[in-house]
Formats: sequence, structure tokens, C-alpha cells
Amino acid sequence: MKNFFLILLFSSFLGLFGCSSLELESISSSKEETQRILSLGLTHEENLIEASKLKTPHMVSVVSLQLTNARDEKIQAELDNIEANKFADLVITSQDKTEFTGPEITNLVKTGILAIESDIQSFYLRGLKDINNGSVSHQLYVSISHNSKAKRHYISANFCDKWNRCDENKKEIFIVSENASNCSNYNCDFKEIFKMNLNSEVLKSSLNKGLIVRFNSENSFNKVSISAPYLIGYFKIVK
Repeated sequence: MKNFFLILLFSSFLGLFGCSSLELESISSSKEETQRILSLGLTHEENLIEASKLKTPHMVSVVSLQLTNARDEKIQAELDNIEANKFADLVITSQDKTEFTGPEITNLVKTGILAIESDIQSFYLRGLKDINNGSVSHQLYVSISHNSKAKRHYISANFCDKWNRCDENKKEIFIVSENASNCSNYNCDFKEIFKMNLNSEVLKSSLNKGLIVRFNSENSFNKVSISAPYLIGYFKIVK
């Protein structure tokens, strides 16, 4: 009886392993078929016709989806490149080509229900080239304008992804200025400007997806999103 139980258990394990192998093989095969069809240089409609000739309905469905995703990614890349060229045209370069200033981007960020409950957020990238070794250091300048009771005192930054997950390693930021105007008994118009250092590796690794940075104050935070086209355009000039 014990031997029978062991044989049954081993057979079940082989069955599960066999199913997993088939799934992995199916995934691998679909990728290979997708690449094969894409290498033919056909139109998207012709690609789908070619996919319809595959052996199983499941394979047809998977490969067709992958072909559509590849088409969409190609279209998005072309649009991003057009936008990147516009940003590149706006990068200011010093006469000796050692200083680069990206275009300033300004966004209105809602923080509450009322119209006045909004932040004006601006940012730009600045690059400095070392004439001795040709390396470029980068700084992200951020300005936050808000109507509040007190300054926010931004103190650190974190990198985040598009799912709003932020890493735990806090980055140092540097206060440039903190100004108040139009003060009443209840609040003031504050403008807080700060900067952080960024290396080329971090920026270049974000060329395909963009870069999201969360800036932390004492009681709140602001997220700055630098788009992929902005970064691509910036690096078209900053070489």
C-alpha cells in the first residue's frame, strides 16, 4: 500500500511537471513565432493573417496579441521620438558647450476641492560637463508654489515607479530658496525651490519609461514626473 501511494505521488508530480513544461514551451514558442513573423517585414494586417495560420487557436490568440503589442510599442516610440525632438530644440547650451539647461515644464497639481487648493509645480534638468574628463553631472531643479499656512520644508526624495511604489532609499536634496508673499492672518503664497543631484546612469536607465521622483516635506509630498521624451530630447543634446 505504501509503495502504491509513492507511485501515485510520483505520477502526479510528473503530470504537474509535464503541464508546466508544456506551458513554458508554449510561451517560448509564441515568442519565437512572433519574432519570426515580425522579421518578415509585413504590415500589421499581414502579420495577423500570418499568425492565423498557426497550429492551435491558443497560439493564434497569443501571437496575435504579441504582434498587436509590438505594433503599439512601435507607434508609441515614433510619437516619443517626435516629442523628444521638440524638447531637444529647447535645450539651451552654453557657448563653450559645458552647460546644458533643459526646458522648464510647469504643471498645475490639484491638492483639494477648491480652485485655490492647487500647487504650481515646475522643473528642469541642468547638466555640467567636466572639461577634464568629459563626464556630465546632472541636477534636477524643482519649484513648488502653494498657498498654505506655513512652508513645507522639503527634506528628501525617493524614486518611484508608475504603480506608485517608491524605494526606501531617501536621496539628499538641497534647498535653493524659500519665499513667502501676499501673507494674511491665515496663509501666504509660498514658493519653495530645491534641487537634487542625478547621475547619467539613473537618467539613461529611465529613457524608455520616464522618471518619477517623490519629494518629501515635513507633512506631505509632491511627485515630479519626467517623461521619457523629455529625457530622450535632453540626451540628444547632452552627449
